[in-house]
Amino acid sequence: MKYYPMPTSQSTAQAVILANGDFPSHPIPKAILHHNQKKLVCCDGAANHLLDQMLIPQIIIGDCDSLSLENQIKYEKIIIKIPEQNTNDLTKAVNYCKNNAVSSLIILGATGKREDHTIANISLLAKYISIIEIITMITDHGFFHVIQHPSQFQSIIGQQVSLFSVQPTAISTTNLKYPLDQQNLLYWWQGTLNESLSDHFDIQVNSPLIVYQAFVNPL
Repeated sequence: MKYYPMPTSQSTAQAVILANGDFPSHPIPKAILHHNQKKLVCCDGAANHLLDQMLIPQIIIGDCDSLSLENQIKYEKIIIKIPEQNTNDLTKAVNYCKNNAVSSLIILGATGKREDHTIANISLLAKYISIIEIITMITDHGFFHVIQHPSQFQSIIGQQVSLFSVQPTAISTTNLKYPLDQQNLLYWWQGTLNESLSDHFDIQVNSPLIVYQAFVNPL
């Protein structure tokens, strides 16, 4: 059974992606952004803000429609321009990581701003699990993991937990306040607002499932 620890300010992965949502302000994602700068893949929509913070990513990727002309010229050696519009910039960044043999990935800045972008980015986690083995999406309020096999999660008593199933699949849990026993979640709201009863909880599942855990100390 795979074990998923809660992220800390020292968390790392083979690559970190910064998407064009709300720029990280919670201490944990903010620290991860700073100390993983050398393995940072930045979506072009977030690049102007990142560069204003004097942080230089390894790669800037996307269609570059929102990157300032000044920065396009200044950082042309680290820009990968992909003009096609069939995928969003986050997916372009994830595909870049896949093509560079990345198996563990942290995604920052993927929520906030427009709600349709937030929903799309979260739901895409279920697609990314087929190409990246371990993915953690960290926001200013909590973090998402995506699994497709039985897994155990580090937690704390009282932590808020939500489960999002993208397709009907039998789900069983232990150490959650509202346990599931071979239950299908047909709607996204059905698995929300649960609560951890221990320092860990287990989930039995065999299809993609998105697991959200709220930060114990939110902003």
